[in-house]
Amino acid sequence: MGEILFLAFVFLCAGVVAVPIASRLGLGSVLGYLIAGILISPLLAAFKVDVVSIQHFAEFGVVMMLFLVGLELEPRLLWDMRNRLIGLGGLQVGLTTLLIMAAAMALGQSWTIALAIGLTLALSSTAIVLQTLNEKGLMKCDGGQGSFAVLLFQDIAVIPMLALMPLLALPELADALAGGHGHGNGHDGDHGHTMSLVEGLAGWQQALVTLVAVSVVFVGGRYLTRPMFNFIATANLREIFVAAALLWVIGIALLMTLVGLSPALGTFLAGVILANSEYRHELESNIDPFKGLLLGLFFITVGAGINFALLFENLSAIVLLTLGLIVLKASVLFGLAIAFGIKGSDRWLFSLGLAQAGEFGFVLLSFTVANAVIPKPLADQLLLVVALSMLLTPLLFIAYDKLIAPRFVTDESGEPDEDLPEGAIIIAGHGRFGGVVNRMLRGLGYEPTVVDYSSSQLEMLRAFNLRVYFGDATRPDLLHAAGIENAKMLVVAIDDREQITNLVQYVAQNHPHVHIVSRAVDRPHVYELYAAGCRDIIRETFDSSVRAGRSALEALGMHPFEAERRSRQFVDYDRRSLAALADVYDPDIPVHENSAYLQRFRKIREENEALLKGEDNAYSKGTGLGWSPPSIADVEAEQDRS
Repeated sequence: MGEILFLAFVFLCAGVVAVPIASRLGLGSVLGYLIAGILISPLLAAFKVDVVSIQHFAEFGVVMMLFLVGLELEPRLLWDMRNRLIGLGGLQVGLTTLLIMAAAMALGQSWTIALAIGLTLALSSTAIVLQTLNEKGLMKCDGGQGSFAVLLFQDIAVIPMLALMPLLALPELADALAGGHGHGNGHDGDHGHTMSLVEGLAGWQQALVTLVAVSVVFVGGRYLTRPMFNFIATANLREIFVAAALLWVIGIALLMTLVGLSPALGTFLAGVILANSEYRHELESNIDPFKGLLLGLFFITVGAGINFALLFENLSAIVLLTLGLIVLKASVLFGLAIAFGIKGSDRWLFSLGLAQAGEFGFVLLSFTVANAVIPKPLADQLLLVVALSMLLTPLLFIAYDKLIAPRFVTDESGEPDEDLPEGAIIIAGHGRFGGVVNRMLRGLGYEPTVVDYSSSQLEMLRAFNLRVYFGDATRPDLLHAAGIENAKMLVVAIDDREQITNLVQYVAQNHPHVHIVSRAVDRPHVYELYAAGCRDIIRETFDSSVRAGRSALEALGMHPFEAERRSRQFVDYDRRSLAALADVYDPDIPVHENSAYLQRFRKIREENEALLKGEDNAYSKGTGLGWSPPSIADVEAEQDRS
């Protein structure tokens, strides 16, 4: 028990100390975890800790991450990206494998060893790339979407790679491996006790069992999750729901493992199936903390697993191999980005982000040694290449942020950058919300500048001669290039709630002359934006909901004029109550426990009810102010008189 607590204490200390320092220095959390692992590696070696076993356990964080990614994707969106999934992903794996294989054969390796090396190093790090893209808010840009498509294809490609590797076994290595098991046949023992539903079955039987397993995931996700979570929700205990969420993810991962499929792929499919579920957000909030901790532990083990003795013995060779691998993969990715129309800084993000080897490289290299495909001394050196390339990846993202992305913070129309006219309007985000604002303003003669991270969206806008910028509108350098110093107005129409708040807070503090019109996700978000300094806040569904309520009143028999008057009363009341309640709202206290909020809310509600009752009495007595349309009976009587 003491050893487990000691290890937990060491890993948590390393992460808690190193990651905040790395983040404050602009290095990112991933590099912080890797550095933490390097720093504690001597201590772990002194206590003879099995870092590899911990790493295998921590790899489950990748499984959870892909489940959460799946929750963000609807099946329709996954189908829409099929061309990039198969085209980009397939070509990347195929071309990279062939080029690495050719390079290995040029260095004197046999074709079987060279092919195994090519397949292993063609894969990239799902954990590092997706974690970094999510941290930087780049997941939805073209480069981020292309990276995700390639990583997803690679996860699928691991399955046939594992099936192919034993066919590449070398007889002399197999004999040596068999003879060397006298002191302990760990591999044979492991395989003898491996849990599997397909071991020993014929090919068609394995295919049938695999198909049944995938069908179970689809059917279970579609028809069993709702009654299951409905039943668990009746207990009204959060910890039981957390346990059920973990049970669901672990169960699917176990099923995929038993039939020889990638557990990450299985949980990703389950996430896609649950993307439209009413329990989606609850599942996401429950799984996310475990994912973060396990991924952090995985990155620490990567840093701690570097064999520095072997590295220093072969320093020049391993460094050259690592840099050569990064250059080769980046070149292939850059060419594919050109072929598939990924433009601007997205092209560099895509190329540099996927240029490393991946965590599946550890699995495949261990598998090749166990199956007599690659000699162990060579595999140990390749393990260092994999780990070192992963260690350099955060630095590549930093180079992208500092050196490459600023070069593309220019007017995407191709025209030279120039000062914006006085009174300019900037629209951050051009989706279903910002697009309507842009069309309305342009229809009245204004010429807003649009900032968006989707190059395909901006390419469409450029076809209509609109002034557009590519990039993340929350970045100060891009706002500066877009003319925030001369702007009169900023319309914040991006999707992410946290990014909206951060952008509003930055502009309100640093450019107080700019009038901010901000999109809000919900009522609590309005309070957050109010505290951040914005006073012109529009809830994204509020106006359409009021219109729906007005239509409901008309359908219930109320005259259209009266329904319009009532809806305007409601809007006025809601705005007044928001302004009054914003001062007493506390995000750290639930609304139903905030006594000051509840007291003011009750007072505002009583005042509004009294006002409405007074107006009703006035109108019923015919003393109400304003014009009221005549009834149909009055119109008919007037026609009879005439």
